[in-house]
Amino acid sequence: MDFEYAPAPESRAVVDIRPSYGLFIDGAFTDGGGAPFKSIDPSNEETLAEVACADAADVDRAVAAARAAYEKVWGPMPGRERAKYLYRIARIVQERSRELAVLESIDNGKPIRESRDVDVPLVAAHFFYNAGWADKLGHAGFGPDPKPLGVAGQVIPWNFPLLMLAWKIAPALACGNTVVLKPAETTPLTALAFADICRQAELPPGVVNIITGAGETGRALVSHGGVDKVAFTGSTEVGRQIARGVAGTGKKLTLELGGKAANVVFDDAPLAQAVEGIVNGIFFNQGHVCCAGSRLLVQESVAEELLDRLKTRMATLRVGDPLDKNTDIGAINSGEQLEKIRLLSEVGEQEGADRWSPPCELPQRGFWFAPTVFTGVAQSHRIAREEIFGPVLSVLTFRTPAEAVEKANNTPYGLSAGIWTEKGSRILWMAERLRAGVVWANTFNKFDPASPFGGYKESGFGREGGRHGLEAYLNV
Repeated sequence: MDFEYAPAPESRAVVDIRPSYGLFIDGAFTDGGGAPFKSIDPSNEETLAEVACADAADVDRAVAAARAAYEKVWGPMPGRERAKYLYRIARIVQERSRELAVLESIDNGKPIRESRDVDVPLVAAHFFYNAGWADKLGHAGFGPDPKPLGVAGQVIPWNFPLLMLAWKIAPALACGNTVVLKPAETTPLTALAFADICRQAELPPGVVNIITGAGETGRALVSHGGVDKVAFTGSTEVGRQIARGVAGTGKKLTLELGGKAANVVFDDAPLAQAVEGIVNGIFFNQGHVCCAGSRLLVQESVAEELLDRLKTRMATLRVGDPLDKNTDIGAINSGEQLEKIRLLSEVGEQEGADRWSPPCELPQRGFWFAPTVFTGVAQSHRIAREEIFGPVLSVLTFRTPAEAVEKANNTPYGLSAGIWTEKGSRILWMAERLRAGVVWANTFNKFDPASPFGGYKESGFGREGGRHGLEAYLNV
């Protein structure tokens, strides 16, 4: 039976979006030398704010501020003192969680339920977790007295703006480094709210600097001679450019890039649970997830039943206003990304795969794409090989576990994978053979600050989270 949901909008009143934002350098907001740009709400294409753009001179200032803070204040500070600031930031994030969740959904387009229940709680958890390490680095397994690297230049993507910021900033600060971070140009607002949290926490000026801008600003930051460590999350293509630029400079580098994860369902899997995992794997955050389960590999004998159940479940997904608490799938982050998803979906049809979406009314304004599943997909199809980064699932079948492994590993990427089966032995057998940095068993897209995350092959190198995530910010 169908239920009609009344709208349950989250109030925008908890957020005060300023008409314009500057760069956050050395503890203060300042103007940028580049041409300012606009951040828009992807659900209705309205302008939210005008944002300053950092040019090369601004990057110089930010790196100089970070260097001075590192040498004079943050580097020499005992770990137990640094920890206090991280704990304080974590608590302020919790206190301001509602405001941050609403701001994230407005600027990014993701459903408020996800920002509220996933993103923001994990942001606080990463700061709490890394705060705990700040005075215990000698026990992390990297020698008795590991030293920080210095100034970290960090560039993050638009899919989890605040969470990626936490993944980058929390371990860097815990290890004694200072930071210059550039958020994505389409989602700068929560990073600028975080700058305000740094001031509220009375973090010494220059320890965290946030510079906004597009690709040019990012290039200026990662190629800057005063940066000791570069951390980037984003596309494989940009990751390659960064790796080439950093080669031979002595800078430490970690890259967390694209993915084309296989979600493998065996014939003994709990199908109802698997369907929820498949939906969470590809439609969470509109599929804007590097580790999304975008390739579904189903054992032949249960493929038909699973697809029937999946389509029934997809028909109940609610697409619409990101600030409505009933919404399952929000807006695509930008017109540019929507165009890419449309193009690859059309290619899928041209290649001969069967495309299906549940009937759903998409809003007239903004950037929207209905949840989509392709069946009859061959491994040679572009939709099975290229990262679509949208709510699009490609379904392939297999007969034996060995074939499942072969198909799952037949990709240039290696970020994540999922296994659905009742047999513990099969989970371990598969996990050992899958070339993926994270393997989920009977679940998908579960994250924990104590658990390392990262990939193989074209999905990058280095780990974030856990004890392993500290290594990237220590001179070991």
